[in-house]
Amino acid sequence: MTTRDPTALGTILGVWAHPDDEAYLSAGTMAAAVDAGQRVVCVTATRGEAGSLDHERWPPATLASVREAELDACLAVLGVREHMWLDYPDGGCADVPAEEAASRLAEVVADVQPDTVLTFGPDGMTWHPDHIAVSEWTTTAFQQAGADGARLLYATKTPEWGEAFLATMQADQVMMADAQPPSTPASELAFHGRFEGPELHRKYKALLCQRSQVESLLAAMGEDVYRKFLAEESFRLP
Repeated sequence: MTTRDPTALGTILGVWAHPDDEAYLSAGTMAAAVDAGQRVVCVTATRGEAGSLDHERWPPATLASVREAELDACLAVLGVREHMWLDYPDGGCADVPAEEAASRLAEVVADVQPDTVLTFGPDGMTWHPDHIAVSEWTTTAFQQAGADGARLLYATKTPEWGEAFLATMQADQVMMADAQPPSTPASELAFHGRFEGPELHRKYKALLCQRSQVESLLAAMGEDVYRKFLAEESFRLP
């Protein structure tokens, strides 16, 4: 059964690879949950230091500090006050011992006791090795320390979203492999949020805080199309 009500997710723990993953995939959900008085905790595995899209404006040597500040500003817009870094190397998560990372995350799960854990599925949404590693760690951590009745949910998109996206952008502009965005039929989703009006504007404003990452996609799509693709957030059961 699909829920569209973020308050049904209870306490939320999001585990992501890079600054901006959390916003693209769950900003609307996090903000709605915070507004409803729910606890929302966000974990980021790396500081995104390898993600410069313009080496003159954002030199790799200083990008980590830039992205730290961008994520702080983004989460402030969403009202999320609990955040932690795992401090693994950007682009190097696949080389981190999975047992070590999963153990650290299991401690977080045991401490936060989330009702819902949000993360990537085994596809990493974009087939990025860091995303795939984070999915593996988080899944193991949830199995080790998740409370009875809690749910682990994997980010996904609907087939309709994927078709519309590929009509606008080439898959290889955002995907790390020659593949379409992972999708799940709406009838099989565990959570499907659609955000409009002030809620969508808040997500858009939060992502604009992460300018080093969003400017190129925003320029390629234009604001109206970019906003359209931010409107839906979907998650499935493992």
